[in-house]
Amino acid sequence: MKHIFIACAIICWLPFLTNAQTNNDSLPAYLKNPTIPSFQILSTDSTWFTNRSLPKNIPVAIIYFSPDCGHCQYEAKELNKKMDSLSNIFFVWVSYHPFDDIKKFYFDYGLSKYKNMVAGRDPQYFIPAFYKVEFTPFIALYNKHGKFVKEFRQGASPQEIMEALQ
Repeated sequence: MKHIFIACAIICWLPFLTNAQTNNDSLPAYLKNPTIPSFQILSTDSTWFTNRSLPKNIPVAIIYFSPDCGHCQYEAKELNKKMDSLSNIFFVWVSYHPFDDIKKFYFDYGLSKYKNMVAGRDPQYFIPAFYKVEFTPFIALYNKHGKFVKEFRQGASPQEIMEALQ
């Protein structure tokens, strides 16, 4: 009788134990390793831009976007308006959409005129998988030491970005 009770207890607890392990493994990679990931995008000038290409000692915003997304277009316009106060942040705009659409977005929304902006295509779909992106624009912020600060799962105002990095 004692063995039956122990067996039943183990069977009852087994789902809880396996669920706890699953929840741990479901953490996105950027929370497991909170540093700027190793990425490679084909930038609008047709060169490869990687995490090693990022300028040193300044905050970084990685923005996953869709060129035809109205919220992404709004994000680009709002950031463009406040670039004077955002000049100390390096922005990496990343998309999986066709290269020509990304390039058009980059130039049409005035991002190309800033030295602290780059845009490109992620042909391996690394960025959205790494961050588990569900909506665009998705923004991941890193401080000047390359450590993760905050995510914005549906975009952010320039003010929210600046406040998160202070």
